[in-house]
Amino acid sequence: MTTAPPRPSGSQPPHGLRDFYEDPAVPVASGAPRSLRQARMLAAALGPATSGARTVIDIGCGDGSAAATAAPLLAGHRIVGVDWSQDALRRAHAHLPYTVRGELTDGGLPFRSASADAVLFSEVVEHLVDPDAALDEIHRILRPGGHLMLSTPNLAAWYNRALLLAGVQPVFSEVSLRAIHGRPGKEVVGHLRLYTARALREFVTASGFEVVRLRGAPFHGVPRPMRPLDRLACAVPSMSSILLLHARRT
Repeated sequence: MTTAPPRPSGSQPPHGLRDFYEDPAVPVASGAPRSLRQARMLAAALGPATSGARTVIDIGCGDGSAAATAAPLLAGHRIVGVDWSQDALRRAHAHLPYTVRGELTDGGLPFRSASADAVLFSEVVEHLVDPDAALDEIHRILRPGGHLMLSTPNLAAWYNRALLLAGVQPVFSEVSLRAIHGRPGKEVVGHLRLYTARALREFVTASGFEVVRLRGAPFHGVPRPMRPLDRLACAVPSMSSILLLHARRT
């Protein structure tokens, strides 16, 4: 998730997760390096649109910035943005010609079964109360052999390993929706679940997908002097800041 101004001191926190994500102060976009790496993976999987336009569903599209990064690499393919936040969808209209409000639970997504060729699921799974139901719904809308491009913060990122040894709450983890406690950083973004590379592989496989590839991506929030090291860590996905997983529906 990208950085956003911290809430003013003394402001009241939103009540419940739904209100939390409708708050315009909550970040709804991800860093460009992650988006670009993921878009390249998806473009390679889909191939050029000369063989036929494919439908890509961007679930949790936020402000549409990730889709805007991907669009030049997916020319000719159809990208549809989905989010439950009306505020996010209003911003996404600037980047996406097709947007729709939808949820992964409570009735499911507004798409027919086996109607999508690919799903972008960027920095969403860590926010979900029921990730199992979410992957079931993604499995439903993907055609057999369809592509899932999932990205999520890595609980076992190289710096988190050091922080835990020092008794410090790891980056990306949160214990409150009101404030940051016990870890570096200032912004609350609503992370409920975190994955290691091994856990993510096992989780996705158990949900009816075949893992094709797992890559690493840097985190834009790493302090500038440490960014070269963060980029180097991407060579070992299990230690990278962000996990980029490509899987296919079985």
